[in-house]
Amino acid sequence: MARLAGKRALVTGGRQGIGQAIVARFRSEGARVMTCGRGGRPDDLTADTGWVTADLADKGAVEELKHATLSELGGLDILVNNAGLQIEKTLVDSSDEDWDLLMGVNAKGVFLSCRAFIPAMAAGGSIINIGSTSGMAADPGMALYNASKAFDHGLTRSVAVDHGPALRCNAICPGWIMTDMAEAGFAVAKDPAAAEADALARQPVGRFGTPEDVAELALWLASDESRFASGQCFTLDGGLTA
Repeated sequence: MARLAGKRALVTGGRQGIGQAIVARFRSEGARVMTCGRGGRPDDLTADTGWVTADLADKGAVEELKHATLSELGGLDILVNNAGLQIEKTLVDSSDEDWDLLMGVNAKGVFLSCRAFIPAMAAGGSIINIGSTSGMAADPGMALYNASKAFDHGLTRSVAVDHGPALRCNAICPGWIMTDMAEAGFAVAKDPAAAEADALARQPVGRFGTPEDVAELALWLASDESRFASGQCFTLDGGLTA
């Protein structure tokens, strides 16, 4: 039996990478799925997956996303706050514009989405925030990104405490997942090839993660199988932080 049969899900940032993998995995398990992004509808998005173009840092856009999602799905059981971006700069090199852009999506966007959708979610709903090991131990040259993910972890715990038992809220904290953002992270090193080789050598499982690895954990957290899990930040890093 499909593990998400009858469930309705919104996955933000579903154009590529982790978000795209979660959309596909949820659909394969029977969920009806909406997703969103800043650009136009991706050509490879299946016809039965809903799409909304939205800037999640904008309150009005989030309200429009809420209206479109609830109109299309008739309610919401699962919210995955995946949309995010990365800026490879130290604190002193970061501008006010960098702060507004990154914190607008990674922090304010998660706040706005949770605030908008929590009152509309079905009883027993599940919110999944995509955090990062960067919010636990700082990656060099990514000050604002590190800070934004620490915010997401803290908000996850607050949502779980304040809004249970009506819903559950957890975070997934990936380590090195091979996406364009991971490549950009290695690129800021003095020797990117050496940095990547060093990171790989410190992976007890012997490989980097894939978006599909994250999607599998998201599936569990979205399903009723994880009904006793709430307020947790699940590290998914191949043993790196161990």
